[in-house]
Amino acid sequence: MKVAIVHDYLNQYGGAERVVEELAGLFPEAPIFTSIYDAGRVNNRFVGRDIRTSFMQRLPGVMGHHQIYLPLYPLAFDRFKLDGYDLVISSSSAWGKAAITGPDTLHLSYCHAPMRFAWQSADYMQREQLGRASRTLLPAVLYFIRRWDIKTALRPNFYIANSQTVANRIQKFWGREADIVINPPVEVKNFAYHKRPREDFYLTVGRLVPYKRLDVTVQAFRDLDLPLKVVGSGRDLESLRKLAGPRTEFLGHIGDQEVRELYSRCRAFVQTGSEDFGITPIEAMGGGAPVIAINSDGPAETIVDGQTGIFFDAQTPEALAQAVRRFEQIHSGFDSAAIRCYAESFDRSIFRQRFQAYVELKWEQFQTRKQSNRLVSVN
Repeated sequence: MKVAIVHDYLNQYGGAERVVEELAGLFPEAPIFTSIYDAGRVNNRFVGRDIRTSFMQRLPGVMGHHQIYLPLYPLAFDRFKLDGYDLVISSSSAWGKAAITGPDTLHLSYCHAPMRFAWQSADYMQREQLGRASRTLLPAVLYFIRRWDIKTALRPNFYIANSQTVANRIQKFWGREADIVINPPVEVKNFAYHKRPREDFYLTVGRLVPYKRLDVTVQAFRDLDLPLKVVGSGRDLESLRKLAGPRTEFLGHIGDQEVRELYSRCRAFVQTGSEDFGITPIEAMGGGAPVIAINSDGPAETIVDGQTGIFFDAQTPEALAQAVRRFEQIHSGFDSAAIRCYAESFDRSIFRQRFQAYVELKWEQFQTRKQSNRLVSVN
């Protein structure tokens, strides 16, 4: 079986790129088609792989500012020649699902989310703090992007959603049904877990960018006067420093092993951003940490209220502070061993098993359908 993998872009390393890593492990001979690729920006995770980029790879400044080339992505993915493959697996939060395949190719699209900037554009523009020129021009560009997005949503044979939240959006925005929900892989079994009393500090981990809403976390812990450790880097760092209280510590970008150790020690992990799935809360639970999270989208699916964490309903410092006060009263009732056991149900090994079984099932059905069509045409 000749297989190709398609991904939006490989110039940053996050949850979507972890999925591509797992796909590459399942199909080691498959080339990876993508708009742009920078080995260093994806932590050299794909060195030695057959990476095939588009014409966008040669555009000036594209690695650090790929958003400004928004209108060119449809053209880049339309130019990939994939009709010679038996199976195409696209990993898509925007462009990858638009890969053009022939009638004899099975196209399975793993959807991280329908493009947020197109379908939730008002929220996107507010979060990204765009200038006046961008706010004026972007709606017109997004009108055409949305039309293209709906049209190309018909191209995959089947969709795999990374969460029920994303499955609902696939139906809402594209009028299609996700065939199955398979949660993304999380590196749980390699995480440290210690049967010892948890320390008194709280923890949050992620890129310091507007949509993560770290401002809510930092302000709440300033008002509570409780210790908070912030792991990550990004353009919001300086504004968050100004907002923070004296007991908030910014650790910057640290190694994976150090992050895992913090998960195993913190009193609780705090998740204020609304995510399509949310990998870091699962990682924190892998370290035995309870999670205090916004009760929406991905976190609402993966956290069990009262057993693996607690929720707050409004994305405000006041609502988070109230939840933390409540957690302070009940934190001794959380069982870190049980939390860790629950997190293992999201381990990368589970993803691989489920994804491979699904591909084998759809491939068998696809071949049976093609054989039936040949028989009908002959008769």
